[in-house]
Amino acid sequence: MARRKRKFDVFSLSFLDCMCCGFGAVVLLLVIINSQVAVRAEQTAVESQAETSRIEEEVLDGRKHLVRLRNSVAQERERRAIVTAEAQRIEALLERLRRELAATDGDTVARKESVEKLRADIRQLEEANRRLAARAAAEQPKSGERIRTFVGDGNRQYLTGIRMGGSHVLILLDASASMLGRTYVNVVRFRSMPDERKRRAPKWQQAVKTVDWLTAQIRPGTKVQIYTFDERARSAVAGTDGQWITVRDGATLDAAIRNLRQVVPGKGTSLINAFAVIGTLEPRPDNVFLITDGLPTQGEKAPAEVEDVRADRRVKYMVDAVRSLPRRIPVNVMLLPMDGDPAAAGYFWELAVASGGSLLTPSRDWP
Repeated sequence: MARRKRKFDVFSLSFLDCMCCGFGAVVLLLVIINSQVAVRAEQTAVESQAETSRIEEEVLDGRKHLVRLRNSVAQERERRAIVTAEAQRIEALLERLRRELAATDGDTVARKESVEKLRADIRQLEEANRRLAARAAAEQPKSGERIRTFVGDGNRQYLTGIRMGGSHVLILLDASASMLGRTYVNVVRFRSMPDERKRRAPKWQQAVKTVDWLTAQIRPGTKVQIYTFDERARSAVAGTDGQWITVRDGATLDAAIRNLRQVVPGKGTSLINAFAVIGTLEPRPDNVFLITDGLPTQGEKAPAEVEDVRADRRVKYMVDAVRSLPRRIPVNVMLLPMDGDPAAAGYFWELAVASGGSLLTPSRDWP
């Protein structure tokens, strides 16, 4: 019996196998492609994040730079405003000085009278210096009469024209902030230093040594008082305000000098409050020594606000202080150097001449 020829069918099992294999290959290919796409997308995201971070940092740096520029602009505007205000102030001052100069130029007669008065004052000062020199020579203590000694660099006993005697001697020592230096720059620099460094300021050391030298010239039995003053006056010997100290030996004066070496200069200068001490002493002193460096910076009361005191205001404080001074009391002024206060020497010279005292400007190495 002949076998029947097998009929071909497209949906046979072999054909389905081939179709499944092909479909599986396509799926595998899609899976592989998808995984590569995910990897590349992740790498792209990381790179984009890094780029974003870099751009954000650049933006932040730009903002910081913008803030600095704005601050610089604000500071520059403030500086220009200060400079403009200062220029206006200087211009106003120049205008006032021009008016004063014009008024002075028109007053020829008054100028001549002022010159004549100055010459007369010079003659009076020379005569007073001769009298005081003779009196000082007569009152010079003999060997063995001094109760204290002063050791300086060499022989410093060369002050002439100053009266060293008197039965009631008052010493007034300026202890304001200006005694820290010979220039305003040095004063500002010392004011920011510790108290111990302030006490060792060369100018203040010279002032204390000047008091030390003066007390070394005092004879036994003399009544003495030493005051320091800034905005107010106080005795260098605690508990003796308004009282005379009778000098019997050098112990009291040595204690006063030790106390002065512990004083820290500071605050403003009230000369009228220093001169008010004279009215608290009974009897009044017959010889006053004033150790200072310039015109006062305030009157009886401190100003309400801290500010630079104008030159005309300081002159007013000086005139008021001199008017408060009792008559017939010689004031010997020892004027230490201070840059920027040129009018001080003239006013203190007038004070010394009017009171019958002397004006001295010691050198830096004295005493």
